[in-house]
Amino acid sequence: MSDSQQTDPAPRWWSRPEGLADVRREGVPAPRPETGAAPAEVAAEVAAAPEAPAGAAEGDTAGEAEQPHAGPHADPEPRYDPWGVAPLQAVDTGKPGRGIRMRHVVAISVGSAVLAGGIGGYVGVLAERQSSTRLELPQAGVESKGRAPESVAGIAATALPGVVTLHVSGGGSSATGTGFVLDPQGHILTNNHVVAGAKKITVTFSTGESVTAELVGRDSGYDLAVVKVTGVRGLQPLTLGNSENVKVGDPVVAIGAPFDLSNTVTAGIISATGRPITAGGDKGDGSDISYVDALQTDAPINPGNSGGPLLDAKARVIGINSAIRGADKQEDSDRQGGSIGLGFAIPINQGKRVAEELIRTGRATHPVIGVTLDMQYTGDGARVAAKGEDGRSSVVAGGPGASAGIKPGDVITKVDGARVHGGDELIIKIRAHRPGDRLSLTVLREGRERTLEMVLGSANGS
Repeated sequence: MSDSQQTDPAPRWWSRPEGLADVRREGVPAPRPETGAAPAEVAAEVAAAPEAPAGAAEGDTAGEAEQPHAGPHADPEPRYDPWGVAPLQAVDTGKPGRGIRMRHVVAISVGSAVLAGGIGGYVGVLAERQSSTRLELPQAGVESKGRAPESVAGIAATALPGVVTLHVSGGGSSATGTGFVLDPQGHILTNNHVVAGAKKITVTFSTGESVTAELVGRDSGYDLAVVKVTGVRGLQPLTLGNSENVKVGDPVVAIGAPFDLSNTVTAGIISATGRPITAGGDKGDGSDISYVDALQTDAPINPGNSGGPLLDAKARVIGINSAIRGADKQEDSDRQGGSIGLGFAIPINQGKRVAEELIRTGRATHPVIGVTLDMQYTGDGARVAAKGEDGRSSVVAGGPGASAGIKPGDVITKVDGARVHGGDELIIKIRAHRPGDRLSLTVLREGRERTLEMVLGSANGS
């Protein structure tokens, strides 16, 4: 059968309710009948559908023009069949879910904890800043500042009000030293080498108050000097001890201004007693040499400590810090040496006597034996020179030595039973006494030792 003669009615799946136009695009199949529809209803719909006009060829546009349309507002695009059972497209949703696994729970928990921690920390910092509070670390509470009197802190607290720092200027140079108050009248004891050549002396107390002081008297042989301040109230003199009571190993405290660091406190022990030392001698004629029967201590003492007190466990002065044995200056001869644990102090018994004389007369007296010593002698002991100055006798006529029976050429080996090894050491042992004291000398003469008794004489110091 040819195409032009086809007169069969339209296929049943083209049927639509009356009055609706089929505007489906070419190639889109019609929706299937609704599941469960009665066969009679389907047949009725088919019967109601108009037949194509006779003679209309398949694909003839005239036949299509007779199909009714929805009206002027019809959507130009095709719509899905509202009477169909399912939509035109189906979405593949994959396999059905298996529920939440354990790793998901752990991941969610960790994430929640981290998030909560971050939020909590931020809120805490924000609250800290907004509340103006400070972070405080654990700390011990305030305790009593009192210390046992015999402790280093207790000794320092007792002594510091009576210790002063001296600043000295004159002759184009300046120096710093230490001193301590002797009495309520304002007398202060220090070293001679601190104030020697001074034109101006300034005394600064532990409170920071500074006043000008005047020189009362000084003695180069003992390396001691006394200055005085006036118009200062509330002076606190230090208590003087007794250097005869000092034993090796006793604890001591030194106070001074090392390198101008005022009110510096150091502690140590007595390392030795009766240590003969000499200091000074810059003039070359021996007139400025100091002879000291010193207390040795390992309490750190440095330049600027000179003249400061050496205190015992009861805060009593037992010595005046005066000299140190510094390290060898091999690399830099101009550099000032520091402490190596060898400090020396003038015993307070000697300092007390000299200070009393300086306050009273402005000068100190020296005990003498009335002989001239051979300072070039290298043997053991101190030898009396064969001749004195200007050819005179080495033993002063009518002096203490002559009265005791000392002769030129005698070698003095002991003073009150203590050995002496040279002329300097003999002078030191003699000056450790007062004029008028009695003592015994052991001398070696013509190979025989003998003991001589004498009373010390007196000479004015320099």
